Amino acid sequence: MSAIRPRLYIQEVATRDGFQNEARFIETDDKVALIDRLSACGFAKIEVTSFTSPRAIPALLDAEAVMHRIVRAPGVVYTVLVPNVRGAERALSCDVDEVNLVMSVSETHNRANLRMSRSESFGQLRDVIEVVSKTRVAINVSLSTAFGCPMEGDVAEDEVLAWVGRFAELGVHGVTLCDTTGMAYPNQVRQLARRTRDAFAALDTTLHFHNTRGMALANTLAALDAGIDRFDASLGGLGGCPYAPGASGNVCTEELVHMLELNGYDTGVDLAGALEAAARLPGLIGHDVPSQLLKAGRRLDLHPAPEAGTQRPPAAGH
Repeated sequence: MSAIRPRLYIQEVATRDGFQNEARFIETDDKVALIDRLSACGFAKIEVTSFTSPRAIPALLDAEAVMHRIVRAPGVVYTVLVPNVRGAERALSCDVDEVNLVMSVSETHNRANLRMSRSESFGQLRDVIEVVSKTRVAINVSLSTAFGCPMEGDVAEDEVLAWVGRFAELGVHGVTLCDTTGMAYPNQVRQLARRTRDAFAALDTTLHFHNTRGMALANTLAALDAGIDRFDASLGGLGGCPYAPGASGNVCTEELVHMLELNGYDTGVDLAGALEAAARLPGLIGHDVPSQLLKAGRRLDLHPAPEAGTQRPPAAGH
């Protein structure tokens, strides 16, 4: 009898977090087609779009059209980012499953990113929670810069936990700890994730890593050690943050799934389907994507041996 594999929940964010950073506008038909492909891949959640002002994020100005046209797969949670009550009202009119609210635990980053203080952000999001809590729609809060701010440096764990607590008191269903600019490292991740899980066991806790310094997969393993079972990821490794010069994107979905499956976890994700979807990204966005798995293939995607007489000289490797 085979052992039961631990179940993880992979949450795809490329069509919001990734697309909002792209210079080329992805047509509505292409967005819908990609989301429908992702829906067939077995993701636990897909962050479809953002109901932010089209002036602020023109890349996602077709939010309503996309939400109304996608084919929803049973068991998949379709979530959207909303910044304020107006955005929440637009999202609710599209029958979303969840709204995702965002603010930074760093005062400096929050002012740079959202042009308001943390207190002002909290007040605005509290109003959103009041509206949405009257419906069946779930509420998640993503706390940016939870593992460090590119302008302030380290962020105290107690500060992060205090903000989680404020939102927990308002009745949110989940919290996402975001490594917004790729400053997290494994020991830090393990400690903060464990403290969050211990203090807020009733919340669904998600980890959101960026691969800016090449530590996203290592940080994922540390989060697993702390009992985390929900992870955001972005197809092809799309995404990034304008306040981290030289930053790469989010942790790459197909690389994350590949690693987790090799390590004996059940992600629920069809890796072949995800790779097929990722292969379409360069044509949509007009440039290459960071995914190494897309270039090299899976570990056991084998190659034919060279024919006699065509072998290269021995490589001077270890």
